[in-house]
Amino acid sequence: MEIAIIGHDGKKSELIQFLIKNRAILDTSDIKLIATGTTGGKAEEAGFKVKKMLSGPLGGDAQIAGRVGEGKTNMVLFFKDPLSSHPHEADINMLIRVCDVHNVPLATNGATAQLLLNAIAQQS
Repeated sequence: MEIAIIGHDGKKSELIQFLIKNRAILDTSDIKLIATGTTGGKAEEAGFKVKKMLSGPLGGDAQIAGRVGEGKTNMVLFFKDPLSSHPHEADINMLIRVCDVHNVPLATNGATAQLLLNAIAQQS
């Protein structure tokens, strides 16, 4: 299972803490992490193996959307910052739309992401 992780600047530390808290679920051979560039770098610093795409504003969100459309990415954990504006909002909306079109689970906050990971843990 390939899980994409993305965090807006104001949510990156929250996302990394979430990953650390859920390390036991994420550190299985069945799960591969991909991420936008900066988020992926921070996840690597926390000890996770991550395939990094471009930074979100440089096209990383679009790259991940492409992987969702190709059936390669099975889940997206996108910790969005709803209190900030983002210059690449069109790419963000496109990623959300592609997840909806392809019926791929998408969490935009920690509570929803936890529910998704709990579901994975129960299947194991």
